[in-house]
Amino acid sequence: MTASSAATAGQGQRAVPPKRSLLSLYAVLLVCLAPILGAVYAYFAEWRPDGINNYGTLVDPQRPVPAADALTLTQLDGTPFDLRSMAGKWVMLTVDGGACPEECAKKLFIMRQTHASTGKAVDRIERIWLISDREPLHTEVIRAYDGMHMLRADPAQLARFLALPADSGDPLQAVEQHIWLIDPIGNQMMRFPENPDPARLRKDLGKLLHASRIG
Repeated sequence: MTASSAATAGQGQRAVPPKRSLLSLYAVLLVCLAPILGAVYAYFAEWRPDGINNYGTLVDPQRPVPAADALTLTQLDGTPFDLRSMAGKWVMLTVDGGACPEECAKKLFIMRQTHASTGKAVDRIERIWLISDREPLHTEVIRAYDGMHMLRADPAQLARFLALPADSGDPLQAVEQHIWLIDPIGNQMMRFPENPDPARLRKDLGKLLHASRIG
């Protein structure tokens, strides 16, 4: 073998890269795919860790806010009010009579305190009290809940609009037992139980505000 041929052979040998183990490559791929595979499994298995369950009941399917002629609302001075005008905001909503007994006052208080506790997100939320009768409101109540939209409504229309538990009995009475949440798109999406736990309600709302890119 001549010197030139030996040199050519040496160059050819050096051009072939050494074989590498694929173990490290497989390990990287597995690390990258694990979260995706876990999410897919969780979705199809309908699995949820205990720590992230909602306190409120999700309304399924969500109910869009009806048009003004299907849900007739008026402000205290008689001016018509369209609930769809709240689009772009999170809305906490409850129903009760104008006399506002103790349970009514408790709901209004929880809504006010929850709203105030959201800090910088306070402008993203509106509070609505739908008054299911023609009873006059006490001046003290109006002052105590300044900033809340107080609207008179037809209880029969409310019973058709608001999502109630299947075992709720008389819908005209059941609508006064809950607090609902309407999302910024205008869908009724969550119902909180009677006599709600303020801390757990606030936690649910906080999660939604944190996760939402709108409203």
